[in-house]
Amino acid sequence: MSFPLLTATAALPAIGAIATAAVPAARRTAAKWLALLFSLGTLVLAAVVFLRFEPGGDRYQLTESRAWIADFGVRYELGVDGIGVALLGLTALLIPFVIVAAWHDADPLETKSTRWRPTQGFFALILMVEAMVILSFVATDVFLFYILFEAMLIPMYFLIGGFGDRAHAGTDESAATQRSYAAVKFLLYNLAGGLIMLAAVIGLYVVAGSFSLSEIAEARASGSLEMATSTERWLFLGFFFAFAVKAPLWPLHTWLPNAMGEATAPVAVLITAIVDKVGTFAMLRFCLGLFPEASKWATPVVITLALISIVYGALLAVGQRDIKRLIAYASISHFGFIILGIFAMTSQGQSGATLYMVNHGISTAALLLVAGFLITRRGSRLIADYGGVQKVAPVLAGTFLIGGLATLSLPGLAPFVSEFLVLVGTFSAYPVAGIIATSGIVLAALYVLVLYQRTMTGPVQESVRSMPDLRARELAVAVPLIAVLIFLGVFPKPLTDVVNPAVEHTMSDVQKKDPQPEVEAAK
Repeated sequence: MSFPLLTATAALPAIGAIATAAVPAARRTAAKWLALLFSLGTLVLAAVVFLRFEPGGDRYQLTESRAWIADFGVRYELGVDGIGVALLGLTALLIPFVIVAAWHDADPLETKSTRWRPTQGFFALILMVEAMVILSFVATDVFLFYILFEAMLIPMYFLIGGFGDRAHAGTDESAATQRSYAAVKFLLYNLAGGLIMLAAVIGLYVVAGSFSLSEIAEARASGSLEMATSTERWLFLGFFFAFAVKAPLWPLHTWLPNAMGEATAPVAVLITAIVDKVGTFAMLRFCLGLFPEASKWATPVVITLALISIVYGALLAVGQRDIKRLIAYASISHFGFIILGIFAMTSQGQSGATLYMVNHGISTAALLLVAGFLITRRGSRLIADYGGVQKVAPVLAGTFLIGGLATLSLPGLAPFVSEFLVLVGTFSAYPVAGIIATSGIVLAALYVLVLYQRTMTGPVQESVRSMPDLRARELAVAVPLIAVLIFLGVFPKPLTDVVNPAVEHTMSDVQKKDPQPEVEAAK
């Protein structure tokens, strides 16, 4: 039997979580280094997975299959395709930066509202989230995916509710109340989506007799699986609702600004750059793969909702006074682009959507983490409390600007390539939708540049006059992320080579071909 590489890649951070949690309370620094070591080990294994993956090979590679709950037909089945390997790599890449950025976020506080902050538990929860997300990207058994989809909510709940943003932590009892509200709202929204998905998972098993993606695909290809149109549509809606909550898609998005606003910046990166990608990834793998006809049936409504997300999220970002909530609403707009690319049902749109997942994760991580460094120095998330920062902390301001320019998809930075592909793919199939989506680009430039102008330029406010510039630890977070943004902006081929064959499989599932351009005959 070959080495179970996918299991090892997911198991390493899980083992790291247990080991980190077991470190004695007095050895907080040792726990941090141990968590970082395990995250770097996971990154190495993820790199091995990426290198061993053959873009022109089988759809699912490095497969593993073992009996799990045999009486119910549930198997421990893993396999990675081009989309999954790209997102697995994104997760493994970002977690070390999250850990380094959060180095002091869980240190003990001596305040009336918070006297105990278990450092070991904080970093153990981060590693546990990583393990579950990686497994969700490679699970090819629907029931196994569902378990992971729900289980990752537990550590995220404690990360949001138990470790709040220190910009206001401990100042009054309302801070703890706001964190609890955000955590509970996050949990309830996602649990509601998950319960509806559970009903759909059971319905799928009743109809198909299996939870295995490969077995269901074989049954459909052989003609032995016949699914009534109404049944397929109801099952699609059950899966899609859960993924739309996780993504999040308007109008199921309202938990995200609360969760990102109350969480620390590194935990906010976990939410929007990593965990939320499970929702959009699952739309490609499960909605389009399992229910192709229902996906085409729902396309007009989904595209409409995606367009609303793009414009609505961008408009609310323009009007925000809170830095982190601005980034949260910007992410809602960006997820609208991702979902638009998926349901445009063109190869350019779906390739762009997959690249957008990766590039949005990196750009949002860069912007959010630098914003977190800024907020930690000033102790406030309000934009009005800043001004003239570039004169006292030019490196911080410069990295913040590059992260912001990536967010607005400036040419030369990674998100531009993905946004361009999404728009090209959308224009070719739905020109009106493409025109409306383009307004999101204009609004993105507005909210990013206004944010930078109000915080970094102008007269130096007294409260930021003594603000220090980025330190070595913080530079170790910001500089590599910016380097990756530039590299993928000018040379996206390593990702497109992996993603494009997987997109071809998805297009084959839904039996769609790219629209051919209309060329007038020469007279």
